[in-house]
Amino acid sequence: MRISRRTATATAVAVTSALVMTACGSSGGSDGSDSAAGKVEGTVKFQTWNLRTEFRDYFEGVIADFEKKYPGTKVEWIDQPAEGYADKLSADAAGGTLPDVVNVSPDLAHPLAKAGLALDLDKAAAKYRDEYLDGAWKSHRMPGLEGTYAFPWYLNTGPMFYNKKLFKDAGLDPEKPPTTYDQLFKDAGDMAEKSDGRIAMLANAPAIEDFGRYGARLMDAKGTKFTFNEPEGVELLKKYKELYDAGALDSQALTNKAEAAGRKFQQQSIAMNPGSAHDLETFRAEAPSLYKNLGITPAVNNTGKDNMYVQGLMVNRQSEVKPAAVAFAHFVTNAKNQMDFAHEVAVFPSTKGSLDDPYFTEDDGKDETRVRVAAAKSLKTAVNYTPVLFSEQMKTALRNEVAKAMQGKKSPKQALDDAVAECDRLLKTTG
Repeated sequence: MRISRRTATATAVAVTSALVMTACGSSGGSDGSDSAAGKVEGTVKFQTWNLRTEFRDYFEGVIADFEKKYPGTKVEWIDQPAEGYADKLSADAAGGTLPDVVNVSPDLAHPLAKAGLALDLDKAAAKYRDEYLDGAWKSHRMPGLEGTYAFPWYLNTGPMFYNKKLFKDAGLDPEKPPTTYDQLFKDAGDMAEKSDGRIAMLANAPAIEDFGRYGARLMDAKGTKFTFNEPEGVELLKKYKELYDAGALDSQALTNKAEAAGRKFQQQSIAMNPGSAHDLETFRAEAPSLYKNLGITPAVNNTGKDNMYVQGLMVNRQSEVKPAAVAFAHFVTNAKNQMDFAHEVAVFPSTKGSLDDPYFTEDDGKDETRVRVAAAKSLKTAVNYTPVLFSEQMKTALRNEVAKAMQGKKSPKQALDDAVAECDRLLKTTG
């Protein structure tokens, strides 16, 4: 089970047009309004995504508690495999068999919201909004649409690991890793110079999240065009090219995958890399010299906000039991049930105050606790930097143009202009 699962974004976005065309035929008999007033009763069909195998007892307990709190309700739990989940949602929506409460990420919620199949919680459940972290609630808002289309559920983020010894060898303070891009660029240049180019700070070229962390506007408010070619985006790419030319970025940064970057960090040829609790255990077992010098810090940003990965629970706007569906989605995502789930697996609650619990603030010296405490701290103000509409094809287009700029084949401005043009073209073909 991969709790930090990356979704099939391209597939989810590609089904939007089909859903819009078929939405009028997918009614389950309800009025399709955004009202959820009425008695909490009836059978709620609840669909998750690859969770039953490892968390059956947890969910069956939550369901039993809900049915006890609301006599006259029953929850039917459906758990779908991860493979083909976006296609399954599309087929259910088109066929009028979409469950009442559905586990979604923002990119999966978008085509359903655009087709009018997702309940607007700003209208139907506004009284619950203040229970959740602001960034988590906003993560299920959709470009070009007004409203919020899923209850925020569990969160995740990735801290940065850094090598304190390499920082010290370069004359940098190992207790003060970079927190802004200006500091990162300066420290990376110093490290490359002090090591005669043997040690790079980072192993990867900038991705869309980096442009967001830098402070670039990624998309217009209506969701009709991309904007990461504006001055802030161009400035970031210029800085990365300077790092690349100076040897402060790994020589294979244009082709490195996450696995390759991880190996380079373990081999101590780069000084910083994102990671997880699993990586900590690997370092301790396979790279003890790295492990004893390991530092943990939030990812660099200019916005004061880290990146957030979020899952949500969407309510079917055409559900025949909307009052019960809203009540159940809220119940699953309330502070108590989210905290209990976080004790089952390495995820984080999206509810306000939960991240102040000692479980997320007190370091007991264990590997997984070190990562948990660092991640929880950053999640309090984190946002989802990847635009909901940014597909895998768009990621490839950006990656290719970034490579051309770093290699000097295009100016940073021309490369980003061309990337935006291609992403806008892809947006029109899927939207």
